[in-house]
Amino acid sequence: MRHVILPEEKDGEHRRLPFYLAAEEWVARCLPAGDYFFSWRVDPTVICGRNQEIDKEVNLVYCRDHGIDVVRRRSGGGCVFADRQNFMFSFITDSDKVTEVFARYTSMIAESICKLGIEAYASGRNDILIGERKVAGNAFYHLPGRSIAHGTMLYDFDPVCLANALTPSKAKLESKGVKSVPKRVTCLKNEGIALSPEDFERFMIKEITAGEPYVVTGKDLEEIKGIEKGYYDPSFMRISASNNGTADKTHRVSRHRLIEGLGDFSVEYDIDETENAVRNMSISGDFFMNGDVEELLCKPLEGVKATREELERAVAKICPEKVIPGLDSQTFADILI
Repeated sequence: MRHVILPEEKDGEHRRLPFYLAAEEWVARCLPAGDYFFSWRVDPTVICGRNQEIDKEVNLVYCRDHGIDVVRRRSGGGCVFADRQNFMFSFITDSDKVTEVFARYTSMIAESICKLGIEAYASGRNDILIGERKVAGNAFYHLPGRSIAHGTMLYDFDPVCLANALTPSKAKLESKGVKSVPKRVTCLKNEGIALSPEDFERFMIKEITAGEPYVVTGKDLEEIKGIEKGYYDPSFMRISASNNGTADKTHRVSRHRLIEGLGDFSVEYDIDETENAVRNMSISGDFFMNGDVEELLCKPLEGVKATREELERAVAKICPEKVIPGLDSQTFADILI
C-alpha cells in the first residue's frame, strides 16, 4: 500500500476538510490501480454523512458561535466531530465490495493500535472500539471500480465541544445504551498511549504503508482544488430543508426507523391528494450506500400511487439493496408505508 504525500500546509494556515475529501476522490479517480493511504488533521469541524439532515444532527448555532466548521461528505454514515487532537485516515482501494473493504480497513487500523499495547477491535458496521467505547468511526464511499474508506481516530477530544456540536436522535443513542455522545467515546490519550500525536501518525503510516510513496505534484494539487469546489455547492450542503414547491393539496408523510446493522432512516414525502401520488421524497440517515440515494431510490418513486400495493411493486423494481447494502425491498417498503 502506497503512502500519498500531500504538500505541506502553509505556516499559520490549515486546509479545510473538503480539501482532503477532494484528495481522496482525486486518488480514486486519477492514480493507477492499487491501494493508497494517507492521514490528515483539521481545525474543529463537524463532518456529516451524505444523506443526513444537518439541521437535525448538528447544533448549528453552537458551531457558528464557536468557530466550528460544518461540512458534508459524499460517504454515508453519521456525523463526527474532528479537530487537531485527532487524525483522519483515508484508504483507497480497487475493490467494489463494501463489507470486505470495511473489514480490511477497520482490521488494519485496529491491529496497528494493538501493537501499541492498546486493545482495540473492529465492531459493528463501522466502529473501532476500546472496551465498550468508540475510538474511531468510519465511513465508505464508492466510485466506479474504486472504493474509499475513511475514519476519525480520536487521539484526544474535548467532551464539551463534542456534546454541544452534535445532536443525534434519542433513538440512536438509546440503541447504543447511552444517554449522550461523550459517554460512548474514548480516546488514545485516555487509554494511556505512550506516543505523541506526531509520533503516532508516523507509526501508523509506517505500519500500514510500504514501497515508494506517491508525492502529489503542483498539477495534481490544482486538480484536487477543482474537485474541492463541489463540496461548497449549496445544493450539496443542503443546510436548510425545502419542500420543493409543494402544491397546496398535499399532506406530508414522515417515517423514521432505526434498523439494527443498517442505521437510522428518516423518510419524508408529500402525497398529492388530487392524484393520490408520491411527490418530493427525501431519504436521510446514517446508513452506507453504493449509489446516489436521490437518483436511484427517490426519483423512481415520484408519481407512484400512495398505496401499499403500488409502492411495494415500485420498490421491488428499484432493488434498494443495490443502493443501500442490506436494505431489502420489503424492509424499504415497510419504512415507506
